[in-house]
Parts: sequence; structure tokens; C-alpha cells
Amino acid sequence: MSIEEWILIGGVLLLAAALGSRLADGAGLPTLLVFLGIGMLAGSEGIGGIAFDSPETAQTLGTIALAIILFSGGLETKTEAVKPVFAPGLVLSSVGVVLTTLLLAAFAKFVLGTYTTFDIGPSNGLTWLEALLIAAIVSSTDAAAVFSVYRTSSVQPRAKLRYLLEFESGSNDPMAVLLTVTFLGIMTGGVAADAMLFLDLLRSFGLGGLTGMVIGWLGTLVANRVQFSTAQMYTLMVLSLGGISFGAAESIGGNGFLAVYVAGLVIGNRVERCRDDIIRFHEGLSWLMQISIFVMLGLLVFPSKLLPVAGVALALAAFLILVARPLAVAICYLPFRPRPNELAYVSWVGLRGSVPIVLATFPATHGIAGADEIFNVVFFVVLTSVVIHGVTLVPAARRLRVTQ
Repeated sequence: MSIEEWILIGGVLLLAAALGSRLADGAGLPTLLVFLGIGMLAGSEGIGGIAFDSPETAQTLGTIALAIILFSGGLETKTEAVKPVFAPGLVLSSVGVVLTTLLLAAFAKFVLGTYTTFDIGPSNGLTWLEALLIAAIVSSTDAAAVFSVYRTSSVQPRAKLRYLLEFESGSNDPMAVLLTVTFLGIMTGGVAADAMLFLDLLRSFGLGGLTGMVIGWLGTLVANRVQFSTAQMYTLMVLSLGGISFGAAESIGGNGFLAVYVAGLVIGNRVERCRDDIIRFHEGLSWLMQISIFVMLGLLVFPSKLLPVAGVALALAAFLILVARPLAVAICYLPFRPRPNELAYVSWVGLRGSVPIVLATFPATHGIAGADEIFNVVFFVVLTSVVIHGVTLVPAARRLRVTQ
């Protein structure tokens, strides 16, 4: 197709997403589900007939979109709100992701790998690395999904819980990315499975966080002193700092996703000039990225391939929602002595979204056997989570009496 046709299609899909979000609000449906549905309807097996089958393109565009979403989330988060929940949020976003991965991998290995025909590689059933890879991909809650649910709902959980869940979802993606890339590296022979792995993870986290802090601090020093003739130049300058923090962290072996979130957090709390304009601009850009990424991922999936993996995916989703997430949260959050209803609510808010689907494109780009089946399983798990959690988060908050 010509560039004119692609621009026309992009405009139509964006309009459909905007109108669909309004209908979703009226019907009480998760907006993210609508965006995915629009992409699937417009895809090669839908009424749109748009042929899109490029995991490499999806991975590239998805990485850019996720970086912008995390940067925007950091800009909007106040440090005064994060301080009381920093410790439990950090434990949930690191140890919690690892525990979720281990629990779900054990279930996939010993239950699904033994009693189903699920097979993504040349071996019978699942190897430990294959099980760990799938579990790591779906191990983190999704910042885009959590932010969109809470910022479009009239019913909110108490501020402490909301900031805890937003901080967790905004900071646990780097751990999921690290685990996924690490397991892929071991499977392809690019990473050694030895004691140095833990040190590599710490280095990636440390360099990512440090890079975000330094660039965020230096950037605000410049932004607070330079004088532009229009507010738009400040917004573009801040956006450039997000890109610099991501690229700089990745270039020195740090985690770019953590760096861009930390940079946004520092800038959002230190910038003095045109802060409201900066926040509004990035909030709108974040919504554009959310719509784009979910529609694109909907285009990437083939609905006819979801049914064969439905049983496996539903089993994984059920174990993830009912066992792995609650156990991981209990182990990580109980030392901070939460109220029982708060513990229950945090355990339930395990909303998955775009991050697992983007990570599910990584096996294809690494040449892993069964990459298409991994993508379809992960997509179905995310779809199940979006439907269940997206519909129940507000009623659960009311029932558990954790609303403001």
C-alpha cells in the first residue's frame, strides 16, 4: 500500500479507537479490550483485511511506545505520594516478579507440560527454560493498563493503594524484560547460566536507575534556566530527555525502561516552568501510544490460532490470577503489615497488558522454536486478564472497602 493509504488507515483506526473508548465507558468495558478488538477486526482475519505479520516491527514500535508510557507515568507521579509506598512497591516490582515467574513456571512445567499436549520446542512437553520464559513474559503487571483503568474511573481505591499499584506497575516491567531477555540469551547460547547472572541483573538495575536520576536532574537544571518563547518547546525538551535517558542507559548496559521511568519521576517533581503544559502534553501522547500499541498488537494476532491454545492459556491465566499473584503478593507485602482487605485488593490487581504481548514477540526475533505458539498463549492470557481484571477492579474495590 502507498503511504497515503497507510495514513488513511491510521486515521480511521485512531478515530475508531477514540469512539470505541466512549462506547466502552458507557458499557462498563475495559478500554484496552476495545483497542485490542479494533486491531483484531482490522487485521488479516477481520473485516479490515490488513496484513500485518512482523514481530520485529511490533517489537520496535512497542518498545518506543512503552518507553513513552513509562516516562509519562513518572512525570505524573509525585514523590510525596511514592515515599510511603516506595519500600513495598520496590519489593513487589522485583522480588514479586521473580516469585510470580517461578510459581507459574513450576505450574507450566509439572502440570501443563505433563498433562497436556502443549509443546513449543523439539522436546516433549516443556523444558525448564521454556517454562521460565513463558512465565517471565507474563510476570509483570502493566503500567499502561493500570494507569488507564484508574485515570478513567470515577471510583478510586485509597490514595496509598493506588500509588502503590501504580508504582509497582510502572517499575516492574524492567524486571520482566530482564528475565525474558536473560532466558532467551541462555536458550540461544548468548548468556551463560552461572552465578554472574545475578550480578548482571543488579548492574542493569543500578545503571538504569542511576542514569535516569542523573539525566533527570541535569535536564531539570537546564529546563528551569533556559527561556523559550513558547511552552511547546519545554514539552519537546522534556520529551527529548526521556529519549536520552532510555538510550544512554541501554548503551552502558543499564535498563532503559527503568531509566526512563526514574527520569520522568525526577523531572516531574523538579521542573518549574510550564509543568502543567508538560504533563498535559505527555498524558495525551501516552494515550496515543496506548491506543497505537494495543491496536497494533491486535493486528498482529491471528484469531484462528487462539482457539487451539485456549485450554493451556486459560489454565495459565487461572493459576496466575488465583495462585501465583496472591502468593507472591502475600510473601512480599505481609512484612509491611497491610490490612487484610488491602492485601486482598493488591493480590487481585494483577492486570496484564501490552508489556507481555510485546515481550511475546521477542522469541520470534531470537529464532526460538514455537515462537508463534508462545505469542498466541501470551496474547490469550493477557486477553483473559484484561477482561477479568478490567471489569472487576472497581467492584472489588467497593466490596473490599478500599475506596476513598
